[in-house]
Amino acid sequence: MRARLWWVAGIAAAAGLAAGAWLSRPAAPGLLPMTSPSTAPRPAPPVPVARPGEPLPAFTLPDLDGMPVRFPDQFKGKPLLINVWASWCGPCIEEMPELARFAAKHADSGPQVVGLALDTPEAVLDFLGNVPVYYPIVIDSPGPADASVRLGNTQGLLPYSVLVDAQGRVVKQKLGPFKAGEIEEWIATP
Repeated sequence: MRARLWWVAGIAAAAGLAAGAWLSRPAAPGLLPMTSPSTAPRPAPPVPVARPGEPLPAFTLPDLDGMPVRFPDQFKGKPLLINVWASWCGPCIEEMPELARFAAKHADSGPQVVGLALDTPEAVLDFLGNVPVYYPIVIDSPGPADASVRLGNTQGLLPYSVLVDAQGRVVKQKLGPFKAGEIEEWIATP
């Protein structure tokens, strides 16, 4: 009986050592390391979110050539329609011809269209090779503080559009795709 207890105790000790070694090992790539509540990183402070009537928050994103595009600085003095999309978003893809039509029609006057892709540069370039658009595109990585969130998309759904006036203030925000002819009506309605 006593030998059996020593045997069980030995197995338990070995299991405890193995578990300790397992839990203290470095995390595998792509996994977060295990941390105790006292050593866990603090959450990021809340991200300022734009609301109608407020200035467009300042941010800089790369265009398709990797060149920085500064919002709102590079667009002051003209209205701006920012459309947030992704290459994997079906409704985004469906509304792109309407955005392209609107952008072409208002190239000289009216809001300038800028696409903000929450995607990888490779996926965007591949997508645009098949479905070309001729308005500027900038790229951001999706996340809890991406430009879409700062533009007011607190639900994280796509597509998402923001209308900015010539003075750089947010006028309107829209969650969901534009249908044919809807952009002009949306812009004209207070």
